[in-house]
Amino acid sequence: MRSAPRRRDEDLGPLVLLLLVGTCVASVTESSDYSDAEVLPDSFPSAPAEPLPEFLLEPEDAFIVKNRPVQLRCRASPATQIYFKCNGEWVNQNDHVTRESLDQMTGLVVREVEVSVSRTQVEELFGLEDYWCQCVAWSSAGTTKSTRAYVRIAYLRKNFEQEPLGREVRLEQEVLLQCRPPEGMPAAEVDWLKNEDVIDPSQDSNFLITIDHDLIIKQARLLDTANYTCVARNVVARRRSSTATLIVYVSGGWSSWTEWSECNARCGRGWQRRTRSCTNPAPLNGGAFCEGPPVQRVTCTTLCPVDGGWTEWAKWSACGTECTHWRSRECQAPQPLNGGKHCSGSMMESKNCTEGLCARNKKVSIEHASHPAGPTMGVAVYTGLVVALLLSVILLLCVGVLAYRRRCRHLHGDITDSSSALTAAFHPGNYKPPRQDHSHPLHSSAPPDLTATAGTFRGPLFSLQQSVNDSPHKIPMTTSPLLDPLPTLKIKVYNASTLSSMELPADMCSSDGEILSLKSVGTVGSKRDYHSPSLSREPGLSTSATLGNLGGRLTIPNTGVSLLVPPGTIPQGKFYEMYLIISKWDKTTLPSEGSQTVLSPVVSCGPSGMLLNRPVVLTLPHCAQLDTPTPDWTLTLKTQTHQGAWEEVLTVGEESLSSPCYLQLEEECCHVLMEQLGTYGLVGQSCPPQPACKRLQLALFAPRAPCLSLDYSLRIYCIQDTPHALKEVLDLERSLGGVLLEDPKPLFFKDSYHNLRLSIHDIPHTHWRSKLLAKYQEIPFYHIWSGSQRPLYCTFSLERSSLAVSQLACKICVRQVEGEGQIFQLHTDIQETLPPHSPLPSGGSCLPSSQVGPYAFRLPSAIRQKICNSLDAPSARGCDWRLLARSLGFDRYLNYFATKPSPTGVLLDLWEACHQGDADLVSLATALEEMGKSEVLVVMTTDGDC
Repeated sequence: MRSAPRRRDEDLGPLVLLLLVGTCVASVTESSDYSDAEVLPDSFPSAPAEPLPEFLLEPEDAFIVKNRPVQLRCRASPATQIYFKCNGEWVNQNDHVTRESLDQMTGLVVREVEVSVSRTQVEELFGLEDYWCQCVAWSSAGTTKSTRAYVRIAYLRKNFEQEPLGREVRLEQEVLLQCRPPEGMPAAEVDWLKNEDVIDPSQDSNFLITIDHDLIIKQARLLDTANYTCVARNVVARRRSSTATLIVYVSGGWSSWTEWSECNARCGRGWQRRTRSCTNPAPLNGGAFCEGPPVQRVTCTTLCPVDGGWTEWAKWSACGTECTHWRSRECQAPQPLNGGKHCSGSMMESKNCTEGLCARNKKVSIEHASHPAGPTMGVAVYTGLVVALLLSVILLLCVGVLAYRRRCRHLHGDITDSSSALTAAFHPGNYKPPRQDHSHPLHSSAPPDLTATAGTFRGPLFSLQQSVNDSPHKIPMTTSPLLDPLPTLKIKVYNASTLSSMELPADMCSSDGEILSLKSVGTVGSKRDYHSPSLSREPGLSTSATLGNLGGRLTIPNTGVSLLVPPGTIPQGKFYEMYLIISKWDKTTLPSEGSQTVLSPVVSCGPSGMLLNRPVVLTLPHCAQLDTPTPDWTLTLKTQTHQGAWEEVLTVGEESLSSPCYLQLEEECCHVLMEQLGTYGLVGQSCPPQPACKRLQLALFAPRAPCLSLDYSLRIYCIQDTPHALKEVLDLERSLGGVLLEDPKPLFFKDSYHNLRLSIHDIPHTHWRSKLLAKYQEIPFYHIWSGSQRPLYCTFSLERSSLAVSQLACKICVRQVEGEGQIFQLHTDIQETLPPHSPLPSGGSCLPSSQVGPYAFRLPSAIRQKICNSLDAPSARGCDWRLLARSLGFDRYLNYFATKPSPTGVLLDLWEACHQGDADLVSLATALEEMGKSEVLVVMTTDGDC
């Protein structure tokens, strides 16, 4: 087109001038003719003014496919002339194809023009702009320009930037198949084929195609096992990716066990069996077969039948009036047992005892028989009946009196008839304490009552083993300050011959006889209103601050609990009094159920129901042991409803598009991204086949002040390995006058249903003796595994021989039965004042309880905004927010971030929460450097506070 002659605006000037001159000459000629014919009128009728041209058709964008030129058209009315201008230059008039017509409605001239643009013309253009053409139309009123139409060369590369990969997934798992089409002009449209059939998400809601052309299968079904292909197409060509084969497998599951079969031995020792099958469901598509045996056998013993046998005959009876005597035998040698046969034969035997000389006796008998008894026999019978009736009435009266006395004794509580309860120095839960004027001696020989529970009593707690004669010399066990009231704890105490289970009362000095067992405490707690407007905020367990649009951070010191409120979370112009509270164990129900265990403190953040523009980050410490080769935990985040019930929010590793939160798990804490404030807690459950482990801490305490009595007590706490749990015990012992003797020792507690056993050894018996009547104490497995957040402890009470003894050296062993353990080596002087030993928890922080505005964040807002602008937009090479998430270790579930308006901003919020303690930008700068974002690093270096 550049070789053709051009016609600019100035070239058309002579042509327009010539047209105007011709028009004037014609007018002069006509006027001269009129002057010759007749006189000119005073005025002439004026012709209507011609409007500006109006485009009826404007040129449209076009693509040159291969070497085929494109045609550009435009149409305008009224139009004297129409020409195309391409890239600022007029197209040669000879290259135009012009058509002219008359509009029947308006009577105006309609002109249409068409030009052709070839591939060579487009390729000859150099510069940043694309090739463009514009249409210009003239009329007597002026000119009008059309919109620009761009002409581009269409193409589509052959190679996909990313092709889908085949996978094997379990049933109902979420599946992501990625596809990045080849580069093309215009941009390629993408279709997904399932076994060569086009997938339409509107027809099957289980499929979802994202804006990045990825295919998401929300819940894999068996019918989704197929070959999937990504197809890219535009006006040039159609490209197919390699085929990805998706296999949905089903792992086998055991059916229920059948009933035990009958013992195979009819007599003696045998075995029983039961079976199950791997059909619930059966493994499909290569799914794993059920683990474990399909058959179980147990031994059984069937009692053998014993046939009965007769004993020896008894001696003959005296000879009777019938001239016979009798003898008997019993079926007791042996007695028939277990279905054995009864003795055959008669139990009685008779024979004549006069050897035939019985005629007179028979006669006498006949004579007696001929004279029946007189009225005296009837009187005797009636007399016997009356006597039996009187005896029955007297017996009933005696039974009634005994029952009435027993009932009165139970109601008034004058005495107790439970010798086992007295032996253990505790009263059973359904009795009141004995009155002082009705005391009874203790029977040391009576066996302990294994069902006795703890009650409250008015007197001091005495030693468990007392005899009748030493009652004036009872040794009270409540003189030590460490034996002040503590929360209810059930501890099993064992020795070689006896077993007692007792529950220490929550208030030993209470005058109320009401018993609150563990079950009743949980019942009372469940009736509280956990979402009342005024939540209890105890010192050290809560914090609050007034936050606005600039955000901030709430932190409960030395507990590891914090809440990060990013800038922009609260709407502009609004301010909220936000709070963060750790719930105490006696003021909330537990989120665990069944075999689940509570792994973190239960934390409430609020106000609940407030509108959040972006997610906040709640940080919770946990005590799950995670550094094992195989995942042993199934971790679940739970929230409490307004009715006090607990609901599951998400299970780690099983998130879906409907999950409202994202949980970032670390070794000692977890960070929860959420948009709804409330009460949350982390629970866990063992994931077979390996049992999971909890991290516990063992803390040894003793009285701080010098001991002024012969008694001395040591207390060992077993708590969860979280900063909050240790802080709670330190505060409790500080109020009781106790002191931590040495740093807490770690202990891994395994989900094996074995109790925690505590014992004391190597006591110098010449000067000390243990007042514990058993060889060891045990804390039940469930009390520890449930994670009830109560301070669990055991007390070892010692007695020294004299006040002059001050040195104490011993060992205290704590271990889980068939598990790990720890040993405390104790060397102390009980007459010295022990210095306070209160180390900060490992997750403790010196940050203030609340930070408001920009001071709460390490990353300045200007740098944060530039990072978001650079990484939010998806990149064809993947160098965007997704690569940042992988570099920071936040890529466990990317679909959560993909749903947010600024995925990079949410990632940076999570980074702020994870690095609130180290206060440096090294990890973030390293991640950006690995991504090649040098321009962002320059901004961080110049503007940031690195």
